[in-house]
Amino acid sequence: MKDFSVGQRLRSAVCGGEIIVVRPPGTPVELWCGGYPMTAPDARVDAATVGAGPGIVLGKRYVDDSTGLEVLCTRAGIGPLVVDGRELTIKAPKALPASD
Repeated sequence: MKDFSVGQRLRSAVCGGEIIVVRPPGTPVELWCGGYPMTAPDARVDAATVGAGPGIVLGKRYVDDSTGLEVLCTRAGIGPLVVDGRELTIKAPKALPASD
């Protein structure tokens, strides 16, 4: 279990995927990508362990409603992003007010 802070950068241990924490959870959680824990941005990537899964998309925000965690994908990669066994979902864009 890890505590996260706003602006913290993390990368996948199995692909080039990278994220920034936008809203940290209220409690320590486990954050995984591609079946392995997320690591520090300068950690070595072992491409031999890359698996298949739904990819993480550049520029998209991912959220976990249970913990309040929100992250922004800054580099696309193989996913999925998982927190405490639950897959994060893409945050829906806010609807703009209609102008008549």
